[in-house]
Amino acid sequence: MIKKERLVKLTQDLIRINSENPPGDESRIAEFVKRHLEKSGLKTKVYEFKKNRTNLLAFLRGRSDTTLLVSPHLDTVPVGKSWKHKAFAGEIKSGKIYGRGATDCKCNLAIALEAIRSLYEEKIKPQSNVLFVASADEEAGSKYGLIPLLEKKIIRPDFALVLDSDEFNIVVAQKGLMHFKVKIFGKAAHGAYPERGINAIEIASHIICTLKENKFKYKAHPLLKGPTVNIGKISGGEKVNIVADYCEFEVDLRYLPGMDKDEIISELKKIIAKFAKRFRIEFDDIQKPYTIDKKHPLVYSLIAAAKEIEIKPQIKGSEGATVITFFRQHNIPAISFGCGNSGCAHTNDEYVQIDNLYKGAKILEAYLKNGLGEEK
Repeated sequence: MIKKERLVKLTQDLIRINSENPPGDESRIAEFVKRHLEKSGLKTKVYEFKKNRTNLLAFLRGRSDTTLLVSPHLDTVPVGKSWKHKAFAGEIKSGKIYGRGATDCKCNLAIALEAIRSLYEEKIKPQSNVLFVASADEEAGSKYGLIPLLEKKIIRPDFALVLDSDEFNIVVAQKGLMHFKVKIFGKAAHGAYPERGINAIEIASHIICTLKENKFKYKAHPLLKGPTVNIGKISGGEKVNIVADYCEFEVDLRYLPGMDKDEIISELKKIIAKFAKRFRIEFDDIQKPYTIDKKHPLVYSLIAAAKEIEIKPQIKGSEGATVITFFRQHNIPAISFGCGNSGCAHTNDEYVQIDNLYKGAKILEAYLKNGLGEEK
């Protein structure tokens, strides 16, 4: 049975452990989670791909040979400034627990730990084997977390439930992303004679305007908005009276399932080449879009578990990148779910409602007990 007071205290204790990323150090919170899991009779394993970037794994034997991954993350974004509530106090006020990570995603870490402990205390085996992974580095790309765990085949579940969502929403689709730099090379000249040079900043401005106005070809998705382009950073030039011979800008491009990344890259290069004779494009990150059928057992079994406590989850798409895309690369069906509060992640005075927390733990407990049905 889920114990509300214990769950609330657990969430407070997790919030009180600083796991900001950057700088990135999950060792203390991983040790806390390790001790908690061992109280629930589970053996744990630790994997680090950089010192103090700790990933914690535990395995709970089920009634079948199927293995379900349950994975919240340990790190949070930095606190920042101008909080009214103390960021690491776990203060309770008006039915809310305040603190950095309360919604993203220590509430989801807490409900996983409480659901596992509840099953242990009641001596109930889950339907599927449960592979619990509390991962590092989610807030900075997962290069010390889920990515190497999957690539090195340390984890190979049949299905994945990522605990990193809000308001009991079930995320079944997300956009792909491209992060890239565009470097423009011009020709320097005296600022009084701009015709003698080639101004890389002016060229970049034409490219940026064209990228923003460009209409990419795509098929509309029922859960996602159209593709987007954001110019996140720009720099160039040496001095006001010198024609800039160099300019660099960085682009965040989000694209839909069904769009081909190679076709997008080809289109980008054509746009840039229209204005720049000398340029270079460098990709920092490319993640493919993701979608899973709403009728998949991962989805409808979770809906059924939520109905047991009279919650009706919404099927959602994610405009931003989540870790479910990493499972796509390994042919592992994945969805995201969670009990955080909408609009609270990464904000000052982040909080989670205690009611959400309790209901989330009960849903997860029922989900693990009942398991996945047959695909409809």
